[in-house]
Amino acid sequence: MKSEKIISMNKICKSFPLEIGGVQQVLFDISFDINSGEFVTIMGPSGSGKSTCMNIVGALDSATSGTYELYGKDITTLKPDDLATIRNEYIGFVFQNFNLLPKRNIMDNVMLPLMYRGLPMNERITRANEMLKLVGLEKFGSYLPTQLSGGMKQRVAIARALAGQPKLILADEPTGALDSTMGNEILKFFKKLNHDFGITIIMITHEFEIAQYTDRIIHIYDGRIVYDGIVPKNENVLLKAEKKK
Repeated sequence: MKSEKIISMNKICKSFPLEIGGVQQVLFDISFDINSGEFVTIMGPSGSGKSTCMNIVGALDSATSGTYELYGKDITTLKPDDLATIRNEYIGFVFQNFNLLPKRNIMDNVMLPLMYRGLPMNERITRANEMLKLVGLEKFGSYLPTQLSGGMKQRVAIARALAGQPKLILADEPTGALDSTMGNEILKFFKKLNHDFGITIIMITHEFEIAQYTDRIIHIYDGRIVYDGIVPKNENVLLKAEKKK
C-alpha cells in the first residue's frame, strides 16, 4: 500500500533581520517529502539550520519563501492563529526540557492540549489515562513533575503529545536532558510508537548515535540539505557530504 504524503517542502528559504540592518539567510532551498509512517531524523551540527527547519515543519514559524504543504494543505502563508490551530490538530511536540507545568500534576499536564481543543472533561480524563497507561505511568497521575525522574518526565511529555491523537510527532532533541540509559529507553519507545502504531515521527538531533534509531536522515549543513537517505552505517558518509557542499 502506498503511503500518504503528509509533508511536502519545496524550495524553503528562511531569513532573519539583523539589528545592524540587512538580513541573515539560514535556510537555502530546502526541499523534501515525508510520508506517513516514516521515522526521520533532521540532523546537523549547531548552527546548521536544523532547528529553524523543524520550527517551520512544526508550524511554529513561517518560511521567507518557498511552499510548505501539510496533509495536502498549503500552510506557507497562514496567520499565527491559523498556525496555532494546525499545531493543535495535527502535531504532537516533545521537547528536550519536557516543558511540563511544574505546579500542575501529571494528569493535568497530559490533558492540557485537550483543554485547548474544547473537549469535555470526561473525555480529557479518559484520553489522559489511556496515554499514561501507554507510557507506563498510569499510577503517577497525581504526582507533580518535580517528583519524577528525567526519563519519567519525558514519558509524560510523550503522553501529552499523544493525547491529541496526532498522526505526526516532532521531537526536538528529546534525549538531550537525559543520561544515556534513560535516553536509550526513550528512543526505543519512539521506535515502538512508530512500528506498532504507525505514528510518523520526525526527530531533531546533532548526534549520529541517536539518528541510528530512525530509518532516514535529512542532514542539513550551513542551511542546505547535503544528504537525504537511509541511515548510513557510519557518520563518515555525512561528514563527506558536508565537505562536498
